[in-house]
Amino acid sequence: MLTHSGIERTTVLRRPALRQAIDLVIAVSVAAVTVSFARQYHPDGWPRFDRWAVLLSLTVSLPLALRRRVPWVVLLVSSTALTAYTAAGYQPSVNVWGPVLALYTLATGQPLRRAAPGVLLAGGVVEYATIAARVVDGWVATGQTLVVIGLAWAFGANVRRVRERNDQLTELTRRLRVEQAARARHAVTEERLRIARELHDVVAHHLSVISIQSGLARYVFDSAPDTARTALDTVADTAHRSLEEMRGLLHLLRVPPDGDAPSSESSGDAPATGLARLPELAERVTVSGVPVEIGTTGTVRPLPPGADLCAYRIVQEALTNTLKHAAPTRATVSLAYSADHLTIRVTDNGPSDATASPTARVPGSGQGLIGMRERATLYGGTFTAGPREGGAAGYEVRFTLPLGPAGEK
Repeated sequence: MLTHSGIERTTVLRRPALRQAIDLVIAVSVAAVTVSFARQYHPDGWPRFDRWAVLLSLTVSLPLALRRRVPWVVLLVSSTALTAYTAAGYQPSVNVWGPVLALYTLATGQPLRRAAPGVLLAGGVVEYATIAARVVDGWVATGQTLVVIGLAWAFGANVRRVRERNDQLTELTRRLRVEQAARARHAVTEERLRIARELHDVVAHHLSVISIQSGLARYVFDSAPDTARTALDTVADTAHRSLEEMRGLLHLLRVPPDGDAPSSESSGDAPATGLARLPELAERVTVSGVPVEIGTTGTVRPLPPGADLCAYRIVQEALTNTLKHAAPTRATVSLAYSADHLTIRVTDNGPSDATASPTARVPGSGQGLIGMRERATLYGGTFTAGPREGGAAGYEVRFTLPLGPAGEK
């Protein structure tokens, strides 16, 4: 069974053979009509239509079978044979259409500036045959020649322009398909990055808390059962919150990444994830061993939904990194509202001796800072991260996000 591409290839392979067969039929038909007409119609005063006349007529017509392959050669041979036929004094015939058809074929493939010699050749031969027929006077013969040659060239040139436009459209279609394929691949890559960022932010934070608290519970299970019980409660609560956020993540991934917030239909009465839930985040991190303080300066104004989620995720990731790499320490989240943007700083007091912590450090993936920077840039903000300025111990994550117009909800 042939596939679609196989049928296309077969069609392409058959086209030259089909065109060649059509040209052969045209050449044989013109030759047959010419000879039959001359043998049936023989006006007085003209030499007998003998075998030389037949041979010359066939030489005028039969080369048309190759007119697409070698148009210049066909035009030259056909014109020469017609000139010889006319010079021999044979009767008027339809041989004149051989050079005309050859000229038409030449016009379909050559612009006028390149085919001008062929136009002059065909025009001269047709003019000579028309005058030699002694049917009309010289001026009328010239007019007829100009009309015939002009029409042959006009039709051929129009076919050439249409063919060139079709070729351009074919190439344009090919390029568009390539661009569409590239855009589709780019969209898939962007969606994968988006999913990776969301999974990293949601899963990494909660798993870090679970890892630390479970380690603490195992460490003090025999010596401090109450502390172990509290740690296990935190693990259970964090796992529950992780499931809730995963449900929200699945809903978020269903909408285009254009900054629109998910609808509240799938999230019930729970508030959307954003800066409004920072106190809950700070409480979880505090229970996990890193006390978090939140401070706000300036007039509080709401962020657009997408930027609000972005800010929350960056703070979440920054505090997760503090849990992983700096505990035990203290962290501070500072929100500074100005006229046109919000600046958020997440700082800690620096890592202590690792042996002071009863839990093992959680290894990082190295993608956290990259994801935070991508998020801030996506919403037109800036992002920096590094040791605190002024020689103070600790680490600072700082980013800005533009605020909407005043009064925007």
